[in-house]
Amino acid sequence: MDGSLRFRAVTLTLFLVFLTLAAIDPKFCYGISEVHCIQSEQQALLRFKTDLTDPLNRLASWAGDGDCCQWKGVVCNNVTGHVQELNLRSFPPPLLEYFSIDAQYEAAIQSYAQSMFGGKINPSLLDLKHLFSLDLSYNNFGLFPIPVFLGSMKSLKYLNLFGAGFGGLIPPQIGNLSNLHYLNLGGFGYNVLSVDNLQWLSSLPFLQVLDLSGVDLSQASDLLQVTNKITSLSELWLSHCSLGSIPPTPNSNFSSLATLDLSFNSFENTLIPSWVFGYQNLVALNLSANGFQGPIPIGLQNMTSLKHLDLSFNNFNSSIPHWLYSFSHLEFLNLRKNLLQGKISSSIRNLTSAISIDLTSNQLDGKVPRSLGNVCNLRELRLSDNKLSQEVSKILESLLRCVSYGLEVLEMYVAQLSGHLTEELGQFQNLTTLSLAGNSIWGPIPISIGKLSSLRFLDLSSNQFNGTFPQSFGGLSKLEYVFIGGNMLEGVVSETHFANLRRLKELSTTPTRLTLKVSPHWIPPFQVVILGLGSWILGPNFPLWICSQKQVWSLDISNTNVTDAIPPLFWNMSSQFNYLNLSHNHFYGEIPNIPVTLYPSSVIDMSSNSFNGSLPLISSNVSFLDLSNNLLSGSISHFLCYKKNEPKQMELLNLGKNLLSGNISYCWENWQKLLVLSLRNNNFTGSIPASIEHLSLLKSLHLSNNKISGKLLHILKNCTDLEIIDISENQFFGIIPSWIGQRHSSLIILNLRSNNFHGSIPKQLCALTSLQILDLSHNKLFGSIPGCVNNLTAMASTSHNILQDLFVVDGDSVDFERALLVIKGQVLEYTTNLGLLRTIDFSKNNLSGEIPKEVTSLQGLQSLNLSFNNLTGRIPENIGAMGSLESLDFSENQLSGRIPPSMSNLSFLSKLNLSMNNLSGKIPSSTQLQSLSASSFIGNKLCGPPLTDNCTINYAKPDTKDKGSSGGRDVDWFYVEDIKGDGLLTCCSPKISDP
Repeated sequence: MDGSLRFRAVTLTLFLVFLTLAAIDPKFCYGISEVHCIQSEQQALLRFKTDLTDPLNRLASWAGDGDCCQWKGVVCNNVTGHVQELNLRSFPPPLLEYFSIDAQYEAAIQSYAQSMFGGKINPSLLDLKHLFSLDLSYNNFGLFPIPVFLGSMKSLKYLNLFGAGFGGLIPPQIGNLSNLHYLNLGGFGYNVLSVDNLQWLSSLPFLQVLDLSGVDLSQASDLLQVTNKITSLSELWLSHCSLGSIPPTPNSNFSSLATLDLSFNSFENTLIPSWVFGYQNLVALNLSANGFQGPIPIGLQNMTSLKHLDLSFNNFNSSIPHWLYSFSHLEFLNLRKNLLQGKISSSIRNLTSAISIDLTSNQLDGKVPRSLGNVCNLRELRLSDNKLSQEVSKILESLLRCVSYGLEVLEMYVAQLSGHLTEELGQFQNLTTLSLAGNSIWGPIPISIGKLSSLRFLDLSSNQFNGTFPQSFGGLSKLEYVFIGGNMLEGVVSETHFANLRRLKELSTTPTRLTLKVSPHWIPPFQVVILGLGSWILGPNFPLWICSQKQVWSLDISNTNVTDAIPPLFWNMSSQFNYLNLSHNHFYGEIPNIPVTLYPSSVIDMSSNSFNGSLPLISSNVSFLDLSNNLLSGSISHFLCYKKNEPKQMELLNLGKNLLSGNISYCWENWQKLLVLSLRNNNFTGSIPASIEHLSLLKSLHLSNNKISGKLLHILKNCTDLEIIDISENQFFGIIPSWIGQRHSSLIILNLRSNNFHGSIPKQLCALTSLQILDLSHNKLFGSIPGCVNNLTAMASTSHNILQDLFVVDGDSVDFERALLVIKGQVLEYTTNLGLLRTIDFSKNNLSGEIPKEVTSLQGLQSLNLSFNNLTGRIPENIGAMGSLESLDFSENQLSGRIPPSMSNLSFLSKLNLSMNNLSGKIPSSTQLQSLSASSFIGNKLCGPPLTDNCTINYAKPDTKDKGSSGGRDVDWFYVEDIKGDGLLTCCSPKISDP
């Protein structure tokens, strides 16, 4: 190689080395070996740090003897050393994809809360003259105002205070930051900011991104007028801003605007503001959750550049407009939760760019068009909660044409689907989410489900799947969430079914009658956080493998045929449960103390077992405790008074149907959050303690079937929210206090049955307009029935069910409210259908006087029992107006007169007892009355079916030997007959008959 070539080669080599070093460190270009932080700026940062709170010492690197350019969150200019960026944001955990909080996620939330910076913002930041980016987002500055001095940091181009915990008015001095390109003051739920006006925005000519999400703009009538002047604006985020209205402005100039978010506002007009339609260059438009009504407006049809359109959570009630299907650039379409009707058009094939289509929760009907299978870019398809009325296999067959290869999310729950899943399901190998819950899909779960190797979320619950659970399920190594409850699956599930489910977090299969057969020493490959195996067959031995689940906080093994003592290893886990359901098994032994639970509002249900011994001491964090229907015995005092200085979180306490005894005890002042209290079916004695008056939130009180005595003290007056009082089958005495009707206007059930109350029925009870069940039977009451019973308006209703679920756990109503009632002559326990009943029972007292005619206005009443009293007079003529009556008992009184003909109108009547009165005449004719037992009418002077007496009675006959003037015919002068057909017998009408 000659010299010139060698020189050129060496030169090229050196140049490449230079470029490489420059790429590694740009300072090399300037011959600078090392750039240090400017001393004055370092001191400014240290003063700034002094006023910050930093619980986790994230700024440990900010030391006085260090180089601030090396400090965490600080970025310096590589040439000058000036501080240019200050990034002190905190990092909340990402939003949950499947709405299932586990211990890991809760730990992440707590870690985030601890990591947030707080305190004050020191003005020393003004010394950072070259700072162009300041990020303090996702912190907690105690709702202090945004510092006014930030408006003097004119070098800033990027300011992010999203969710930083500031409050008050946004200082208009922010408008002095004339170089800003990015301004984010949003953060609903984190910031509490507002404005009087937005004129200060006019001074930000270079602004490209403006996020005011969550800022109260209800007073800012100049929004459009101001933002219209910012010609560089490309993104405008105004979600959750309380925008009642936005006055339009002439000559709108939003040609640069690409993103507009107006979601979650409170627009006064139910139509989309017309000025929105002028921004035809929009790429993303979010109008969700604004209550817009009517058809999807045609004004949107010119926005053909849209890639993202969100109209969800409104009340649009048209069909999907045909022009919408022509948006060929549209990638994300969200029409969820509207009132859209009609069919999905085959023109959906034209949405060729669509990645996500969400039509959930509308009123769409008809079949899914096969042309949907031509939308080959589709990754997410949500059609749930519609009326598709189609076989699921047909939809999958359509999607196989193109979509199946890329589809990741397929949701069609509660869509009126039928048919069965075919083995073609296995071709959707990219699916991460499959939800088909709440349909009528039948047949076995296909074996090919094991080919869905990407699947993370599977919900097949509440269908009609039958057969065994496929072993191929065990190959779904990425599966995290499984819901298969509410089907007809049966057979054995083994370890193989779970072999590779290492990522499983939630297994919810309640109720399902599968049988689990695993080795006694089996250790599952997963660590779940939610485990629901209710109604499986796990027994007879306790499933020890559950003790290996160290992260589980929700466990349901109710009704699983286990007959065993619970091992100590499991009880040692009790503090980690937020939800624990062991009910309806045959567990025995003592329940140990559970003094600590890690979660507030914990739920424990151990009802319907054979636990014995004394009541355990329970953590004050527990909000729901059901130990009913066991063999627990002894006093309740130690339980109530445990940690007596620590307020209890308990809202529902059910200790009913045990062997508990002694006084009800005191210490109720610590249980002030109680909504429902049941101590029924025990052996409690004594009176109601005075401390009960502290339960001012109490809605339901069950003390029935004990030996509690005394008067109904005034202490219950403070419990004004009571909806249910059941103190039946005790030894209470005295009069029924009138304040029950005055202080407890919300009462729905009042059951004082089988006590020793005396006196009259107070008229004030008629003020209980919500009352559905009133039982005062088996007492010593006297006097008349109040004529104001027609004011019990809930009993006059035939449609409205006032009694709602008093307690909801994990989204499901708790089967807790129950009452023993005498209906149709039988003592029955009503539970889930209790709220549908409307009954009055005043039987077995000493009531007198007439049955008030006003009772016939109670047309919703299903059972009326006034038997075994001293009532007189007639049955009200309009009794037939009580069209809902199924059971009517007036027996063992002194009622007289005829049975009103209108009683034949009681078409639902299946139990009638009028026996042992002084009724007379013919029983009215109707299919319903004649089908009843004759015993319903005995002990009266009645005739006609179903009695054998047919109302024709010959008391005597004249001498038939004298044919005389009768012309040889016999004359029966004492024939008794119902001539008028009104049930009254007429005597002495002659009847002449041939010999």
